[in-house]
Amino acid sequence: MDKDEVLAWLERKGTRRNIEGMVRYGVNAPRAFGVTMGTLLTLAKRLGKDHKLSMELWESGWYEARLLAALIGEPAEVTRRQMNAWAADFDNWAVCDTAIFHLFDRTPFAWEKVHQWATSPREFVKRASFWMMATLTVHDKAAHDSQFLALLPLIEQGASDERNFVKKAVSSALRSIGKRSSELNAAAVDSARRLALSEEAACRWVGKDALRELESAKVRSRLARRAK
Repeated sequence: MDKDEVLAWLERKGTRRNIEGMVRYGVNAPRAFGVTMGTLLTLAKRLGKDHKLSMELWESGWYEARLLAALIGEPAEVTRRQMNAWAADFDNWAVCDTAIFHLFDRTPFAWEKVHQWATSPREFVKRASFWMMATLTVHDKAAHDSQFLALLPLIEQGASDERNFVKKAVSSALRSIGKRSSELNAAAVDSARRLALSEEAACRWVGKDALRELESAKVRSRLARRAK
């Protein structure tokens, strides 16, 4: 399938009900067909990795086309320029998170962009940084704890951002780091406690949200088993 065939396929599969569902979940996408993620995953499997098609679908501007672009993109072919260009296009959390989870955090530039984007004034570029911190804890098996420890100052700084989609990503980053190992859990809990005592409301929210999970019996038990 070429780009036009994919867009026509998406248009046929879309429904008004699905668009209304997106709105309820806080997805702001003016150009959307209304296709579910499950349907997109089925199509992505059928298409396979195709970086040229991925780039063309992204440029179309359609919400589902951009999700599909992230699903079929080839991490080894992604460039720094592409990452910056796509990040500048992020206009909702779903496209941002899908691009990070399925494509960007598997590239050689993931850690570089985490640091670069963490202080961006743009809401979804900044979210991308902290969401990628969270997904790297899952996908980068070779990363050393020291690499995640170095992110904690960025997290404490980013926690002061009151924008909802940034704030939630900061919490996800802190919680995910704190679940990777016992050493990281102790460090993440220290960060969360400092934030929970902050005079800034956003920081307090992030700190308390993280502590609820990081100090839970479930997380502590899982980390203890892993340490053995």
